[in-house]
Amino acid sequence: MRRLTMLGAGLVLALTLAACGGSSKHSGGQQLQQQQSSMFEIDQIERTWHKAASTHNVNLMMTLWAPDATFVIGTEVLKGKAQIRNFFAHTAAPFQPQNHWLSDTPAYKIRITVNGDKGTLYFECHYVDVKTQKVVSVAGADQNVQKIDGKWLITSSAGASPTLKP
Repeated sequence: MRRLTMLGAGLVLALTLAACGGSSKHSGGQQLQQQQSSMFEIDQIERTWHKAASTHNVNLMMTLWAPDATFVIGTEVLKGKAQIRNFFAHTAAPFQPQNHWLSDTPAYKIRITVNGDKGTLYFECHYVDVKTQKVVSVAGADQNVQKIDGKWLITSSAGASPTLKP
């Protein structure tokens, strides 16, 4: 639903700008279209993160990270994909075999910015135990992202306090 809303909003905006005519407005429309496209691609990081966590798929999780990324969790700083992979494979609770959790983010708690080939992404992870259907954990993540070789990747991530807004 969120994907359809974003695509619909982008399409309406692009059509509106195109209808205005003029070459300077067209280039502005192209820039806006590119920004909307980038925001959609960055949003896919959140979706893939939660799919990976819900299915215990460390390999899928690792497709989101730049080779020299950093990941700050509490006071621990993980550097590079090998250390980050080790964390998800052996420490991160959502990936542990005894935990059968679904992971999701309320759409209204996602924040994305884009500036050229760099941006930021904030989202929350709401982990729900499949058996009890209760929320077992909520965490936030502040991330810097960058388009590298045509793909948006996480270059740095830090645990963040979840927002308390409903």
